[in-house]
Amino acid sequence: MAIKAQKGTKDVLPEEYTQWKSILAKADEIFTTADFRQIETPIFEATELFQRGVGDSTDIVNKEMYTFEKSDRSLTLRPENTAGVVRAYLEHGMSRDIQPVKLWYFGPMFRYERPQAGRQRQFHQIGVEMFGVEDASADADCIYTAVKFFESVGLQNLSVELNSLGCNSCRDKFRAKIKTLLEPVLDKLCEDCQKRFVTNPLRILDCKSEDCKRIFEENKILENLAKLELCEECSEHYNNLKVYLDMLNVKYVENPFLVRGLDYYTRTVFEIKSESLGSQNAVCGGGRYDNLVETLGGQHTPAIGWAVGMERLYSLTEKAEPQKVDYFVVSDNIAEALKLANEIRKYGKIAEFDYSKRKFAKQIEKAAKIAKNAVIIGETEIEQNTVSVKNLSTFKQKTISREEFFANISR
Repeated sequence: MAIKAQKGTKDVLPEEYTQWKSILAKADEIFTTADFRQIETPIFEATELFQRGVGDSTDIVNKEMYTFEKSDRSLTLRPENTAGVVRAYLEHGMSRDIQPVKLWYFGPMFRYERPQAGRQRQFHQIGVEMFGVEDASADADCIYTAVKFFESVGLQNLSVELNSLGCNSCRDKFRAKIKTLLEPVLDKLCEDCQKRFVTNPLRILDCKSEDCKRIFEENKILENLAKLELCEECSEHYNNLKVYLDMLNVKYVENPFLVRGLDYYTRTVFEIKSESLGSQNAVCGGGRYDNLVETLGGQHTPAIGWAVGMERLYSLTEKAEPQKVDYFVVSDNIAEALKLANEIRKYGKIAEFDYSKRKFAKQIEKAAKIAKNAVIIGETEIEQNTVSVKNLSTFKQKTISREEFFANISR
């Protein structure tokens, strides 16, 4: 039996990777103009980093991490990258740099969960993180950068959902209110919700169980819960964010029950959604994590970020035509074809040739399928130091000196 890719993983084939490179080029362009610099962190970290950073009460830490022991150390393949970027921010003294420090990344993440549309056990994320700014202008700039990036790769009909989880004091009051409302129906909720009732009641609002949603609706839990009552400072921050987004013409909808799935979020949380994905319609999610740097051993540092799955983003973008070879060298002299193809490549052009001595007609036939132009060098062309160039769209052909040929392709 042939060995196949493991469940929840997939090969990124050349045609798809060409589109990935196009998306990454747009990411680099948009993020660079917004002064985000690229960073790459290791794909595995100390398990403690995610236990402390992501939170013991999250599904990621409890159920989804790929953890292994090596030399008496517990290591984990990264399930997300914010904790790793914070670790790098602290380890390399970026807290002493001029703030804000603005970083972006791309790479594989790993979560053991049921594979579904747009979600795999090995997946790839593009993300941004900004450290050192407490004002809501940082939140607005991050959200605006996300919107501009998605627009640059052709996404349309996007909506931003927005909420504020407040500070620790705000959330303590909200947790108490949630527990008071849910306690009478606790025994009817799913096992995860019963655990979250003790560890992180806010996460109950993010439950995907249809039975739990029905119980919430029947008992008017969400209706009675209403909006989180923010303290004066958090309320001002949230209101300022909305003013900034209005100024930037970013359309948003307030969702008072948007909590996100990670423990480290404070104040602003947001999701950018697309109707094209059906029920799994979140494209991008993020928010503030003002306490995370301190949790991982640094000084109190306000921070915000977001991430998007590359596989999901790819599924939403218009697919480009397969890239064609610029020049296909046609010759029955393999040595000359090899030499000419590599001379063409020096000019940054894609060049290919036939690696076997097939007849000219067969080589032209192959060239017509994969190339824009055929460069023919028979015995006459070799003797006269010329080439015959055939445009495979118009089928027009002309013979010119090699000097003229290279002068043309260098323009």
